[in-house]
Amino acid sequence: MKILIINGPNLNLLGRREPGIYGSKSFEDYLSELHTLFPETDISCFQSNHEGAIIDKLHEAGFSADGIVLNAGALTHTSIALADAVAAIPAPVIEVHISNVHAREEFRRHSFIAAKCAGSITGLGLDGYRLALSYFIGRGR
Repeated sequence: MKILIINGPNLNLLGRREPGIYGSKSFEDYLSELHTLFPETDISCFQSNHEGAIIDKLHEAGFSADGIVLNAGALTHTSIALADAVAAIPAPVIEVHISNVHAREEFRRHSFIAAKCAGSITGLGLDGYRLALSYFIGRGR
């Protein structure tokens, strides 16, 4: 099974950025844990602070991956183009947010991509990525 994790703007700063909201673990350290938890799964990761690069990666991987875990960061709340890219590919996408976006600022409570995704996981910290992977793996059996 081939799963791609895509992280959007500012997620390259996990572990250093607002640890009270996002925790103190880097995504690289967490990705190592995911590889240990799911040794039979081909898990790759892509991060960009640029909307077009994320759209290009969705187009590139969306026809070959078995699933995509997408944390679009703030682009979730602003990008119709990203929602269109998710809708354009056959790979199922799970939207993940580390923080509970519904308990934060009003503008974070709307997701342009949610309706195009197979599901959304929000507010469970980095564990949301593990849960999304578990969903894809269970679905593939």
